Amino acid sequence: MNKLLDTKLEGFKLRFAEERDTPVILGLIRELAEYENMLDKVAATEESLRESLFVRRAAEVVLGEYEGRTVAFALFFHNFSTFMGKYGIYLEDLYVKPEMRGRGIGKIILSFLAKLAVERNCGRLEWWCLDWNEPSIGFYKRMGAVPMDEWTVYRVSGDTLFDLAGKY
Repeated sequence: MNKLLDTKLEGFKLRFAEERDTPVILGLIRELAEYENMLDKVAATEESLRESLFVRRAAEVVLGEYEGRTVAFALFFHNFSTFMGKYGIYLEDLYVKPEMRGRGIGKIILSFLAKLAVERNCGRLEWWCLDWNEPSIGFYKRMGAVPMDEWTVYRVSGDTLFDLAGKY
């Protein structure tokens, strides 16, 4: 299943990640976390990624390669809209190495994910973006994305998650 997907950028290819790519994926996750000033929050390991991505298949990864070197990734999974009655694709992370930005790689990856969503009969493609990340916000808006200002993300994790799990 891991054929290279030709793109309109010469020298750039997309491909679905394979288990052997786990160390590369973790490295890109760490680079993204460093960019977002959250490197201390990365708890993922090669083992946890291998289990989640290639054993349980809880998410998928597409790698972007420029002239044979991995320069970008997108990690995504299916969610479900009860109102639409359809699956969607949720983009957890999209990262392009800083030296490769401005070449259209992010556009290619988003376009690929949109095409994948259409092929899989999904109702939408969605993601979150940090409020301070103005370059990404501008990029997403130029791509036609609309911010969901009327929604607030809530999260339960860590000890609070365990406390809630034991309440009822």
